[in-house]
Amino acid sequence: MNPQDLPVVLLPIGTDDAALDACLAALERTTPAATRVWLLDDAQAGPRGMEIIQRWLKSTRLQAEYTRRQQPVGEAAHLAEGVRACGDLDIVVLAPDVRPTPGWLVQLQHCLHRDPTIGTATPWSNAGDCVAWPRMGQIQAEPEATRIAVAAARMPPLHQELPTAGTHAVILRGAPRKRSGLLDGESFSSWAAALTDYSLRLSAMGWRNVLCETAFVSRDHESWQGEGDQDVIAVRWPDYRPRLYAFLTEDPLRGSREQLQTLYAQAMEASPQDDLFA
Repeated sequence: MNPQDLPVVLLPIGTDDAALDACLAALERTTPAATRVWLLDDAQAGPRGMEIIQRWLKSTRLQAEYTRRQQPVGEAAHLAEGVRACGDLDIVVLAPDVRPTPGWLVQLQHCLHRDPTIGTATPWSNAGDCVAWPRMGQIQAEPEATRIAVAAARMPPLHQELPTAGTHAVILRGAPRKRSGLLDGESFSSWAAALTDYSLRLSAMGWRNVLCETAFVSRDHESWQGEGDQDVIAVRWPDYRPRLYAFLTEDPLRGSREQLQTLYAQAMEASPQDDLFA
């Protein structure tokens, strides 16, 4: 696969050096060589974090760029700048404390290609709120990376509707930004809330926010939301909380979570099969 056909990965840099180190290592192991990766630093990385980044940049197989602001503008505004710079390219926003599993990026791209109405696609995660596995809404222990990747790749790609895009990792189709506008970096403190708002805007315009059943990323906690961010979303999208509550109550992903559990139990802890991730 031509790496130029893959989406651009945007990685907003945080302050947790150990998590960043683990994220970059996992990104290196699980992402096709020469994939375009942009590390956006809103003046957040300290000396140790910058050392980790520079060491990784010197050795990575990926086509990576690192930019750092001299003064922070806020994480939502900074990510909005990055999204704007990507124009109408498909992009993936990856939280800096996430550890991708094999095949994650290719599977997300396949998800977009299967259905032209998909605006965003979110993979499973052990700390993914609505798409948490093996239990929704709970942070679970990290599964073995290769084993869960093999299991997820064998899932049927149903592209089930979500109430909003996830914020641990999400692919954003480029085309809708021409009509829907960009991320709102002015109204929110956290880029997680800005992504939620953006996905709700897409939904209002007829685009779908879906689960990518065939991809999985690991994480230790859920995304941070800025003070007042949820209040802005509630005012702007008054039907969002009722829809989210209905989704959590009805649990439409239960059958898929159970199927993934079965496949995970069956998966051998061997190297991933290439045909599952091509």
